[in-house]
Amino acid sequence: MIQVVHALNQNKIENALLSWSGGKDSSLSYHIAKHSKDYQITGLLTTVTQDYQRVSMHGVRRELLQNQARAMKLPLHEVMIPKQASNEIYEEKMKETLLYLKHEEKISKVVFGDLFLQDIRAYREKFLDTLGLGCVFPVWGRNTNELAKYFIENGFKAIICCVDPGKIGKEFCGREFDNNFVSELPRAADPCGENGEFHTFVYGGPIFQDNIDVKVGALVERDGFYFADILSA
Repeated sequence: MIQVVHALNQNKIENALLSWSGGKDSSLSYHIAKHSKDYQITGLLTTVTQDYQRVSMHGVRRELLQNQARAMKLPLHEVMIPKQASNEIYEEKMKETLLYLKHEEKISKVVFGDLFLQDIRAYREKFLDTLGLGCVFPVWGRNTNELAKYFIENGFKAIICCVDPGKIGKEFCGREFDNNFVSELPRAADPCGENGEFHTFVYGGPIFQDNIDVKVGALVERDGFYFADILSA
């Protein structure tokens, strides 16, 4: 059972950005973070590969990312990076955007959907600390079997948009994230794909005012990964 904790805090509510991939972990983080008494989500922050006009790593078209933001009634802040960008370029672009939003939108925190990769969490905390910003991890340490079940039972809808064929078969790409998908994963695979087995695109659920109409197009292999080209229906 995933519990939403209502914190009692008399301090001023802080503004926070949600690090938004368009997938299930960031969707669950928003679903839980909306109930916080310490901060409020005022916008989405997403890295987009400029050359492809797609969400970095997930390969989702930019127009679908924008459809998600509209369905959530939240402003979208896109950090544009070139393909195969170095970490230095990524940090430079991210720093520029975050400092602007810290000044103009009074952002003080960034909310992430990380689950249990300690090195990634430590990296995020160290990087944001240099900018005078805090990190929030609403789903950190949660049991991933329970999270997958919670996601499905609460009416979220998602499609597998990217697969690492070294960890699960390419035939999983383009499928619905549902009970059948989870039950058919290899035993070594994490049910939420936290070890990079797969990524998802969320098109429906309680965080949206309306579901997003989509269809699955071609399956494409690029840079050792398989991507399902999700299209507007």
